Amino acid sequence: MLIQRHLLHTEPLEAEAFRPYGDVIEASDAVRHFSINRGDAVRYHDLAGVHVSAGGGRAAISIFRARPHLLPLQLTVLERHPLGSQAFMPLSPNRYLVVVAGAGPAPAPTQLRCFQALPGQGVNFAPGTWHHPLLALQITSDFLVVDRQGPAEPGNCDEYPLDEMHVWVEA
Repeated sequence: MLIQRHLLHTEPLEAEAFRPYGDVIEASDAVRHFSINRGDAVRYHDLAGVHVSAGGGRAAISIFRARPHLLPLQLTVLERHPLGSQAFMPLSPNRYLVVVAGAGPAPAPTQLRCFQALPGQGVNFAPGTWHHPLLALQITSDFLVVDRQGPAEPGNCDEYPLDEMHVWVEA
């Protein structure tokens, strides 16, 4: 039996390309920013919409420590959070990968996209957006995470196995 592999190639993480899945979080001249604190700081304003109140939820701030992966890499699972957004901001100056598909039914491999985030770029997944768990590269990396904490029912994490689909990421 011939097994067909579906290869994902990385693309740059840019706000417009990522918009169907959520927000890119970064301090750049392309976003609204202004001087604050008598000129001692610049505020990069309202970079992501945090949606966490569904089902009695509240915002939780956590740190995730992700182990590094080597490419090529076979993807094994996707997840989504139907009741809230989930934001990841790297705390270390390392690249990482963001694999996503739009909200809705479990996606086919051809609906997946893989973005390469540069140091200083974070992402905020819109509620229901399918995504692979963190894919740190190079070294173990910490991420500041803002997501929904609330009652367990209904659940806020759906998983979809990819083992049988033979989806791989290459640089």
